[in-house]
Parts: sequence; structure tokens; C-alpha cells
Amino acid sequence: MYHQPVLKNRRTLLERAEKFISDIYFTDCNLRGRLYGDSCPLESLASFLSSKRITFTEASKQTFAPYKVADTFGPTWWTCWFKVNLKIPDSWRGKEVHLLWESDGESMVWRDEQPVQGLTKEGEKTSYILSDCLKDEEPHSVTLYVEVACNGLFGAGQGSMIASPDSNRKFSVQKAELVVFNRDVRELLTDFEMLIDIVKELGEGEQRGYQALFTVNEMVNLCDPSDPSSFSKAHSLAHTFFSQRNGDSQHTAHAMGHCHIDSAWLWPYEETIRKCGRSWVTVIRLMEKNPEFVFTCSQAQQFQWVKSWYPGLFSQIQHYVKKGQFIPVGGTWVEMDGNLPSGESMVRQFLEGQRFFNREFGIHCKEFWLPDTFGYSAQLPQIMQGSGISNFLTQKLSWNLVNTFPHNTFFWEGLDGSKVLTHFPPGNSYEMKGKVEDVSLVYVKNNKDKGRANHSAVLFGFGDGGGGPTQLMLDRLNRVQDTDGLPKVQTSSPDKLFSHLQADSDLLCTWTGELFLELHNGTYTTQAQIKRGNRQCETLLHDIEIASSLALCQDRTFQYPVEKLQELWRLLLLNQFHDVIPGSCIEMVVEDALRYYEDIRSDGAALLHGACRALGSKGNSTGVFNSLPWERHEVIQIQDGAGKPDLGTVGPHVAIFSSTEYILNSFSLLKHLSHHLVGIREAISDSCHGNQFLMFDDVPLYWDAWDVMDYHLQTRKPVLEVVQPLRVVSSGGLRGSVSFTLRISDKSTITQEIVMDAMSPYIKFNTEVKWAESHKFLKVEFPVRVHSPNATYEIQFGHLQRPTHRNTSWDWARFEVWGHKWADLSEHNFGVALLNDCKYGYSVHKNTMTLSLLRAPKAPDVNADMGTHHFTYAIMPHTGSFQDASVIQCAYNLNFPLRSFQCTPDTEPWSAFSISTAAVILETIKQAEERKRALVVRLYEAHGSSVTATLCTTLPVREAWHCDLLERHDAARPAHITSEGITLNFSPFQIVSLLLIL
Repeated sequence: MYHQPVLKNRRTLLERAEKFISDIYFTDCNLRGRLYGDSCPLESLASFLSSKRITFTEASKQTFAPYKVADTFGPTWWTCWFKVNLKIPDSWRGKEVHLLWESDGESMVWRDEQPVQGLTKEGEKTSYILSDCLKDEEPHSVTLYVEVACNGLFGAGQGSMIASPDSNRKFSVQKAELVVFNRDVRELLTDFEMLIDIVKELGEGEQRGYQALFTVNEMVNLCDPSDPSSFSKAHSLAHTFFSQRNGDSQHTAHAMGHCHIDSAWLWPYEETIRKCGRSWVTVIRLMEKNPEFVFTCSQAQQFQWVKSWYPGLFSQIQHYVKKGQFIPVGGTWVEMDGNLPSGESMVRQFLEGQRFFNREFGIHCKEFWLPDTFGYSAQLPQIMQGSGISNFLTQKLSWNLVNTFPHNTFFWEGLDGSKVLTHFPPGNSYEMKGKVEDVSLVYVKNNKDKGRANHSAVLFGFGDGGGGPTQLMLDRLNRVQDTDGLPKVQTSSPDKLFSHLQADSDLLCTWTGELFLELHNGTYTTQAQIKRGNRQCETLLHDIEIASSLALCQDRTFQYPVEKLQELWRLLLLNQFHDVIPGSCIEMVVEDALRYYEDIRSDGAALLHGACRALGSKGNSTGVFNSLPWERHEVIQIQDGAGKPDLGTVGPHVAIFSSTEYILNSFSLLKHLSHHLVGIREAISDSCHGNQFLMFDDVPLYWDAWDVMDYHLQTRKPVLEVVQPLRVVSSGGLRGSVSFTLRISDKSTITQEIVMDAMSPYIKFNTEVKWAESHKFLKVEFPVRVHSPNATYEIQFGHLQRPTHRNTSWDWARFEVWGHKWADLSEHNFGVALLNDCKYGYSVHKNTMTLSLLRAPKAPDVNADMGTHHFTYAIMPHTGSFQDASVIQCAYNLNFPLRSFQCTPDTEPWSAFSISTAAVILETIKQAEERKRALVVRLYEAHGSSVTATLCTTLPVREAWHCDLLERHDAARPAHITSEGITLNFSPFQIVSLLLIL
């Protein structure tokens, strides 16, 4: 026996306890080795291999061949179904019986044609409970099916988690047998593990740590592994320790089960469906045994998948939602990227998500749940509030590379002044395991708002690849609910957590502006085809909705394509998931995403054509649809016999072209030297080259597709080798253009046409890049004759400024930033804007404006961005401010093409909507969700000013109401209609939605 004096050698005692529970060399004191008792083989085990993911009904009808444990199957992404026949020995009556199943593939157990348990070795789930306490009346002979996916929890990376998948990997089942599970051993192991962790966390020299060590020593003295009756005495000692309670001042950790499942990442969308099934059915089993267990789950898309693939499971989820245990959170269709989607896309994330949760569960989420994304737009607080959400939970800023974010609980103020209560769990994770370190000192050491907030979240469960909570995690947390020396732990919900935080919020700090993640800034550029697809499809859906809304008013026989538009929007929203639109996913996901964009383009083109036909009828004249609420003067290519460019004045929203000739001195603003655009008069700095292509070495430390590191800036190499010298493509008339080709390397080239159109305030650069590089970064830069401490970037429904200097570490960390359709660098009365049609990465340092074009990472997609790319950017010098120079409108013009269609010659040009001030953008016109003869119109203030605007319309509007982003109108807020139109008051960057009753 060890006695108290020996406690002076505390390290020896700690090692003794750890040796006692898991020493594989001395079986007489290997408590962990006694977790399973008797075992017996299965009666039979047979398998069937499928290259596709098939339903249980289809799988159960296949021919199964005998399978021997350890035999391999595969390859990656296939599925192996097993038929398991077993018979439990009669002698096991009164014992807990498990099917022990260990495989390197993710598994789902099916029983009586229903999924009953997910099994994943990486997720610490390797057994299915056949009986808690075997009784005579229970069936002793059972047939099960086990569906094994040929991939692990994190896909099938070669050598590292984020490496591209090994497509030829083989899998196996390592164990498949019946076992008796010794629950008392499990309980005692948990006691030991928690006490040992308390010693390690609190320190052996502290009173409470000393007491834990003393208790462990006494438990070892009492325990005789060969005599299970001794276990209860040892367990009683542990219970006494854990029952010694806290004082009232202790921090409270709100424990919520969680299972963050990436909708696609290192596995394709289809596999995510099964991950949801495996994870959530396991959660339901835990709820059956633990009525206090609460589980939070986001992403309406995943619920929709489960409803379609596992209707029985979905019904169980609905039951536990009503009981308050299974809690849908977040309110969005998917956990989208927080930077790249347009403002309207973000609105639709909430609109689709909240409507789904309300329809299926009768709830509206009160919190936005976005733990794992790569930065957060400054317009998100306003969009949240407009979607019925007042609270926000995330944690990703804990990954900042340079600066430590200074808060865990605070108010986040957005671009327009909207505020939401925001919480970052101090544990800096959304997949804790319920261990002492998860709930103890991290909440003392890591909590940056001590004294201001005494409550925080503990999100426990395996995540990213799914899996979720385990019984062991629940048992751990149960032991330390109210234990002296540790924070209090209570099973909780987001509502409870935020209610406590709100009640004590008087002293909380406020963070104003964007939440910029100082990491993963390569995601603004990676997988350029996905970025292009996103921008083009956002534009197309915008135009379809406007054209369809106008057709609805023009032609009573026209049917607004409600179901098809919802289908296309949901595809687009799915691709905005935070590992898809950023490009941080495997090649299979990229292929899926690009296919979805093609579906949107194809089906969307048919919808747009149908709406335009309803607007213009049939005929052989060319009509032009302008989806933007201002007149446009642009050159477009039409087939007028000669096939020449034509120019017309195009008002919102429909106009008819008449052939007009203009003479343009195409290059009066340009001076050329070889392929370089050396100067745009009064814009490009002296002795500098504008439109200079640059190559950089791009080798991140680890997160290949995600990161671009600051040291890449030291590897700047201009692209100078000319393949095709500058030549004139078109001169005179309405369009002037020149083209050239440069060689990047032996494998890669750039071909560009520089275009000047009549009456256009900007010069376009239509670009084709044949790209076959490895770990390189292509950019284009414009050193401009502007001096300003800040540059301006478009974001969702507005713009913000970021510094052009690097005075502080916070400035330096923004060496690569994101923006949408434009960025501008201005001094008083002069500036230069850089526009684009599908790019998101920018850098403006001092007077040099840089647009990021292409990257070439090799993980997780070894072929990322390889191939041919097409994109357009434009340079726009201007006098006055960018607001007065209509930079915002020009960027819209570049992205929203004038769309031609056939109409009758007598079709009259007409405009449905216009707005009285350029400061307000009419962003969206759509049919209302709940009323067929009503439209929703969304506008926003774009200049950063307080302004009164008049929305004019030729449509027969009977009533107009203010509504929120979920289209719930406020009966107390009718819009003011006058003979001139609808009068609206805007504060800076305010979003206004109107419900118009026709």
C-alpha cells in the first residue's frame, strides 16, 4: 500500500495511477484492458461491394459473399455492405452486450430496415449496444446490416489530412465480434481519467490538485482489478471528490452537444448526406439514454438531405426538437463563407434557412451559427437583425496568425450601426471532448472578458467530418457539473447561454466593423472557376427574378417560376458553403460545384428567355433587357446583318436598339510601349507600368489552398516575355481594342484584349490565361498617382475602408484582403477604381493597386486551377469622389450584361422602376414568398450617407409595406406613397425591403 507520506513524490504517484489504468505489459493492473469481458464470434459475416451510394432497400436485395475479417475492399469512395448474423450466448443474461466493430471506413448499422448507429473508429465509436442488460424475452439471434463507406472521418488524404485523396486506397474491418461490456470498468476509468486530468490542470501544488492526487492514490489502493467488487468502493471515493461543490462566483460553462459537419470538404456532397445520417442517428440514441442531453445542429440543407434519405430518422429528430433536446441553430441554408457571397446571397441563406426551420420544426432561429469560416463581413450584423437574429456564435478568429482578437463576448457593430451580441467560446473549438482541460483553466486563462461575462459555451463532439458527441463525453461532463476548483458545467442551449450573457451585458465592449481573419486569405483567389461561377450565377438569378417579376405584371398568363428558382437558388447557396466557394476542397467537390453552376446557367437561361419573351412578345427586332435601375450607354455586339457593335441609350429595364454610328478616337488616353499600358493620363505614376502582370512564389506553411503568407511578397517577378506583340484588333467606330500575348512559363501564357468603348468611363482588359503552374500566384498591378492612407472596397450592400500603410501589426496582417466588384483609391477630387467581373482578392499598398488573379495550390486538390481561365477587369480613373463618379454603377454595369432578345418592331421601351438618387441601389425585385400578386423590392444606401429617396414605378402598386429580410411585413410601418412614388429615408448603408401589393 502507498500511504500519505509517499505523496511527497507526486510524479511517481501520478505515473502509478496512469500505469494502473492502461499498462499493457502488466495485465494484473491494466484496467483499460478489462473494458471488454467475454467474447464470441459472429455466426456469419458476408459482404457486397458497390461503386455507388445506394439505399438500404437496394443493398439488402444484393447477393452477399462470405467475408473474412481483415480482408480488404475498396477503392476509395466505394461502399461495402455487410450482412451480420449473430447469436448471443444464453449465459450472457443480465450482461451488457455489444457488437464490437472496428473498421477504417465510416460505418452505419442498420436494424429492422432503419439506421440505428454510426460507427467511426476515428470518432471513438466502435461498438453498437445490442442490449443494456440481456433478458430472456429479448431476441438472442439478430441480423444486422452494416454500411461501410470507403473513406475515413476526414476523407482519404495521402500522407496528411489535407492532401489530395488516395483514389486506390483499400479498407478493411479489423474487428467484428460479440462482447460483454463491463460498464463498471468504464465508469472507473472515467473517474481516474478526470481526476488525473484535474491534477495536471490545477497543478499538484494547489490544494484542489493535491486533493485529486490523494484521491487517485487511495482509489489505486482500494482497487483490485481481479476483484470487480472493489470497483464500487473506488468509485465512491471519486464521487465524494466530484461532489464537493463550487462557490457562487465560479464561471458557468454551458455544455451543448455539437457536430459540425462540413457540407463538403475532403469528401463530396453525397458523402456528407451519409455523415449526417451516421452522426445524427447516434445523437438520437444518446438522447434516448440521457434525457438531459442537448444537441445543437445547423444547416437547413443537411436537414433536407436527411429528410429525403432517412425519413424515419428525420421523424425522430422532429420529436426531439419538440422536446427541446435536438436544437436547430443558425438560420441559414448552409454555414456559408462570410466574405465572398453577395449581399443578396447572404439574405437568401437566411430566407431559405429560416423558412425551412419554421416549416419543418415550427421555430425561427435567434442565433447565427458560423463557427468555421474565414472572416466575417461588416454587413452581417444588419443582415442578421433583418432575419430575426440577435445573437452570433463563432470561433475562427482564434486562428489569427498575427494578432490575438481581444474579446470572447462582446457586441459586434456592423457597417450601418446594427449590433448583435457575439460569443467566441474561450476553448477556441467547436469540437471539445468534455475533458477537464475543455472546461477548466481555458475559461480562466483564455477568457478575455473576465469580469464582464461569467458564462460561456462548451461545444462538445467530434466535428468537421462528423461523428458528434459520445456517451463518454457526457459521462465526463456529468462528473464535473459542480466540482470545487473547476467552472460550473450545465447542460444548456443557445437560448439559455445568450439570455445569461444579455442579462449581464452592460459592461461588454463593442467591436465595430469587419471581423477579419488573419489567415486563409488565399481563399479569396483559389479555384477561380468556382468564383466565376458564383458571380455569374448570382447575376443570372438576379436578372431572372427581375424579368419574371416584370413579366408577371405585364402578362397575366405568365407563371412566376417559384419552384425552379428555389431549386436554382439552393444550388447556388450550397456552393457558397465555407469550404466550397473559398476553393478549400478536393477535386470531386470542385467538379460537383462546377456542374451545379452549369445547371444554374442552363436552366436559368431558359427561365430568362421565357420571361423576356413575355415582356417583348415574338418578333425579329432586337430588344435589350437592362436589369439595373439606371440608364446605360454601352456598346454591345448584335447581329444586324453586318455584325457590328452597336450603341444605344438603354433605360431600366427594357429598350430597343436603333443603329447609331459614333466615331471614337480609341486610344486618345493611352500611350503604349510594347505590351505595357504605361500611362492612363493623370492616373498611372510616372516611370511605372500599369497593367503589370506579376508572378510570386506561393508556398504556405501548411494550409495550401487556404493560405498565402506575407513572405510571398518578397518573390515578386514581373511577367515580361512577349509571345505576340501588341496589335490593333479594332479601331475607329464604336470600339477600339488591341491585344497581345505574354509567356508566363513554358506551360502558361496570358492573352489579353484591351478594349475601349464609346462613352465608357473605363478601359476593359479581357483576359485569357492558360495556367499550368505549381505553387505560384499571378497578380496584376496598377501603380497610380494617388496618395491616400485608405483604400475603399466594395462589400455586401456597401463598402468599407482599409489602410494602405502598414503602421501596426493589424495593418500588416491585411496584406491580402477581399472585396467584391470594385476597389478604389482616391485623394481629394481624383481617384482610380479597379473593377472586375469575378475576382475577390485585392491588395492596395501605398499607391499600388493589385488584383489577385490565379493561384496554384496542390492540396487538397492537386489540380486546383489548372486549365484555361477567362475574366475581365477594368481601370477607371475619375475626378471627384468615387461616389460622384458613379464607380459603383460602373462596376454593376461590368457585371450585369445587357441581355438581348427578340421582340416585335412596335415594342415600346419602358421602365418599371427608377430611384431618384444615385446613392441608393435597387438591388432586388422578386415575387413575394407568401403572396403571388406581390413583389419584394430590396434597396440599400451605397454612398455612406443619410438620404431621402423616391422609388418610382410604373407598376400598379396598391399597397406598400416595410418588411424584414424574411419578408414579414410590419403592419405598423406602411411605406409612404405619393403621386411621385414611394418616399424612403435611408441612413448610411441601410438595407430597406418593401412588400408591394399589386
